Amino acid sequence: MTTVSSSDTSAPTSPAVTGAADGAHGTAALEAVPVRHYGRWVAAAVIVAFLLLLFRAFAAADIDYSVTKHFLTAGTVLHGLVNTLLISVLAQAMGIGLGIVFAVMAMSRNPVMKTTSWVYVWLFRGTPVLVQLLLWYNLSLVFPALTLPGVGSWSTNHVVTPFVAALLGLGINEGAYMAEITRAGLGSVDHGQVEASHALGMSPRLTLRRVVLPQAMRVIIPPTGNEFVNMLKTSSLAYAIQYGELLQSAVKIYTNNLAIVELLLTISVWYLALTTVATVVQSRLERRYSRGVRIPPVRGGRVRAALGRRQGGSA
Repeated sequence: MTTVSSSDTSAPTSPAVTGAADGAHGTAALEAVPVRHYGRWVAAAVIVAFLLLLFRAFAAADIDYSVTKHFLTAGTVLHGLVNTLLISVLAQAMGIGLGIVFAVMAMSRNPVMKTTSWVYVWLFRGTPVLVQLLLWYNLSLVFPALTLPGVGSWSTNHVVTPFVAALLGLGINEGAYMAEITRAGLGSVDHGQVEASHALGMSPRLTLRRVVLPQAMRVIIPPTGNEFVNMLKTSSLAYAIQYGELLQSAVKIYTNNLAIVELLLTISVWYLALTTVATVVQSRLERRYSRGVRIPPVRGGRVRAALGRRQGGSA
């Protein structure tokens, strides 16, 4: 009698089934291995070494840091701080106003208005701010007196004070940049919404104020915040026309006590404080005007999501 073993009676295994089993096993064993970023560690080590050397240099330098701390609350420095904040806010406000006006002119169908806007941006964006400040401060060399017919005449030197020259120089220059920023923001709004507003009987001015500008703010706010942060620092150029801002106040003090680096560090602390506050306000405004807008995932988010879907499907 012939004996048949159980192994001989078993059904043959299909190659397709075997391949499917191997594929399932391979998917289950898939493990994501993080990439080794050795360059990051090298860069971090170089940066830390540089910072340590910089710290050692300042620690060994002939600098009296108690003087820096003492003059942080000095009356002259605080007066310069107030003047810096005042001229920055007023010049930025003037720049925003001029920017809106010239941005609307640039988008107009009137060739005269478009050309005027282009010349304004070309002229004031193409010349240095310091040169413009000096021109405004020396305006009396061109116009010795300012006359309004039927009203009166005034000496230009009495009208164009250092404060007025700084305001005109910084504000008009900022208006050229804000015109381009505002134009880009207005252009980001779908033109169909403008047509719909006109179909509802809204005037062009009302459409701009109630429909276009609120939506354009999402694009306008970030660069405007950067411009204001830059304005806080650019205001130090008004030192050249004898306006009493932070740098001018520091110069007055270290001219007498010769603590040059100490005073420069003092005003640097105040500039950092001002720009930090401005940055925080900018971030809050950006979040406010970005409500309802879908923010794309950061780099790497799509990769992690794809891996999650793949592992979920294999399970």
